[in-house]
Amino acid sequence: MPCAEAMLAGTLALMTGHAQSACVSQRDLMGRKIRSNLFFLGQHPGLTPNFRTVVQRMHQHWDVLLKAPDQSQKLTELRTDDLLPERRLWHPTASTVQ
Repeated sequence: MPCAEAMLAGTLALMTGHAQSACVSQRDLMGRKIRSNLFFLGQHPGLTPNFRTVVQRMHQHWDVLLKAPDQSQKLTELRTDDLLPERRLWHPTASTVQ
């Protein structure tokens, strides 16, 4: 697969995972990778100028989406049912150490 096609395929797979994931931390990490991939696809010389323009607009959309206040608020209020099964038993970080 050419480089641009591989990155595009990976980005589409990440978008599918982002839409289907119930884990907030997973969704945030996938969203950041999607935004990064869209940035690099928007600069890729192997794509047509029109396609790069579409991808650059998508990058702007994902940038706003990831910086939305409700998204950052969700990350600070992680509930145990939002965590991956293997992380549900972890103790939360202590706010102070005595």
